[in-house]
Amino acid sequence: MNHGKVLSFAGRVAEPTDPWFGLPLLLKARTRHGYVWAYNREHLTLIQQFVEATLRERTPWYDMNAKMTAVARLPRWMVKAGNRDEILCALSRAATAR
Repeated sequence: MNHGKVLSFAGRVAEPTDPWFGLPLLLKARTRHGYVWAYNREHLTLIQQFVEATLRERTPWYDMNAKMTAVARLPRWMVKAGNRDEILCALSRAATAR
């Protein structure tokens, strides 16, 4: 079993699944761009806070030891200001799904 697997947002057309067990994720919602999903409520809240932020500070270019965060891996369509309302609506749907 490869514990280094990470589920990617990029290029996802099929419903998102857990990379270890292949089970469907419960916190998900479809948008016209693709799925938004989260592993748990904390992950969902983190994504929601990042998407709704109007000012996002980046790691300085000179900090070569900086690690990529979960929100740094979000696809471009999720972080574009023009898609903010749609993504927040989808995240809200995902939070109430089940």
